[in-house]
Amino acid sequence: MWRFLVRRLLAAVFLFIAVTFVTYVIFFVAPNDPAKLAAGKSATSVQVEQVRDYLNLDDPVWKQYGLWMKELVFEGSLGRSFVNRRDVNEIIASAAPVTFSLVIGGAVLWLLVSIPIGVLSALRPRSLLDRGSMIFVLIGISAHPVWIGLILSFVFGSELGLTPIAGYCDMINPSVGAECGGPIDWAYHLILPWSAFALLFSALYVRLIRATVTETMSEDYVRTARAKGVPERTVLRSHVLRNSMLPIVTILGLDIALALGGAIFTETIFGLPGLGRSVIVAYERLDLPVIVGVVVFSTIVIILFNLIVDCMYAVLDPRIRLS
Repeated sequence: MWRFLVRRLLAAVFLFIAVTFVTYVIFFVAPNDPAKLAAGKSATSVQVEQVRDYLNLDDPVWKQYGLWMKELVFEGSLGRSFVNRRDVNEIIASAAPVTFSLVIGGAVLWLLVSIPIGVLSALRPRSLLDRGSMIFVLIGISAHPVWIGLILSFVFGSELGLTPIAGYCDMINPSVGAECGGPIDWAYHLILPWSAFALLFSALYVRLIRATVTETMSEDYVRTARAKGVPERTVLRSHVLRNSMLPIVTILGLDIALALGGAIFTETIFGLPGLGRSVIVAYERLDLPVIVGVVVFSTIVIILFNLIVDCMYAVLDPRIRLS
């Protein structure tokens, strides 16, 4: 198990270095002159040169990247915004809880919906539930998240008035003078974003779970357990579901990474001040440190989450950690 963890950690470190280097080159070397962006539109040529010297932009790329990585690793600093000189760490710290609330809540919702529907569809093939779930899969896969969000906002928010159309409420520490706050308001304002966010993934997971459960039920060890007289509930719990969840755990780690990117659409529709919206605002202002900071932070989160998923997979299937 320790050898497995060491290999995964080394792979994670290598991936982090590769992603951060490519990101740094794209955003700090590819633009015409980052020094002009940092100095501002009204800066003189002397001020631009001072900023260039301060940011070490005259140094070779490898040296610039090394200095940037030094600040990131040893000081935990992602730099300061070109626009308002605000610490990028503060910007991410205020936006990350919103995105995590959306992604994690959406993931829990799509698992709660897809697992029972997928399992029951596999246990009762060609039933009314099975046919209905396939229609749900078709709609979920075909519809775009933006369209889903707009339809949900119009029906449940605007017409029926059951949920807020936009906005976010802090669950733990609402700011002074905030209109809402606390767990109830937090969940109430995220009902529509969670639903819009989870519909696509729920459809995908229903199809995947149905296929894996159906395939697992035809395995020899399942037939052997039934032939020995093992109760059907035990067969489903200990043999079918345990082995069917292995590919689900793996794909979940990849889909969380995809969900972080897809959160931009949902945050924009529902006016959520998350990482996606921060990137859009920074891109409009050409605020490179904020863009790079969000990309690097998201990369770290994705790598850590996939590392956790690898460990969970090894726990579920001992063959993995012995390979």
